[in-house]
Amino acid sequence: MICFVIAMDKEAAPIISAMEHVKERKTGGKRVVLGTLSKKKIAIVICGVGKVNAACGAQIAIDKLKAEKIVNIGVAGGLNDGVTVGEVYQISHAVQYDFDLVQISGKPVGTLDGHEENYIPLNICGKYPAKRLATGDRFNDDKNDYKLLTKELEADIRDMEGGAIAQVCMQTGLKCYSYKIISDLAGSGSTTEQYLKNLTLCFETLKRELKNITDEIYG
Repeated sequence: MICFVIAMDKEAAPIISAMEHVKERKTGGKRVVLGTLSKKKIAIVICGVGKVNAACGAQIAIDKLKAEKIVNIGVAGGLNDGVTVGEVYQISHAVQYDFDLVQISGKPVGTLDGHEENYIPLNICGKYPAKRLATGDRFNDDKNDYKLLTKELEADIRDMEGGAIAQVCMQTGLKCYSYKIISDLAGSGSTTEQYLKNLTLCFETLKRELKNITDEIYG
């Protein structure tokens, strides 16, 4: 079964509305939606915002739902002019920019204990432009974060879940796909104001692109 791990109810709503034979339950304190999409069985774990919630959601998908592939879909912030508000991008690599063992290991920010590289590779299919994602438990307009994300890590997109989901999948050997729809762009005014203004556009994009995304994953 393909399992979607999605942070918020409103991000999951466009997918749920396209499903058939829908059933819901609570598993591990998380809302789980089961049903079919394009005549294939799927599940959605609505995990909540942030890295710990995301990791819990991914582990529930693996342990309780016997996921064969995990897909993370959600809105995210753009960090450069290579991405456009309202467009879909597939994540090729993810890093946790608030994971820092530099003083102990001497390795770049985001390098997990026992690893040599800070970016985790994800599975990609090719229909959407591939971008690099930085994940952290922060939603802000902090200039120091922006410098770290763009200058040191050279990330294209930032969110609060994708990197944690990628880590769980890497450690369990499961295929991980991630698609992000850009809700705001750094340097274009308040991140919060842009996010709230553009949510409807992002969800319309997800509705429009959902079949293409699922066809790619089912492939």
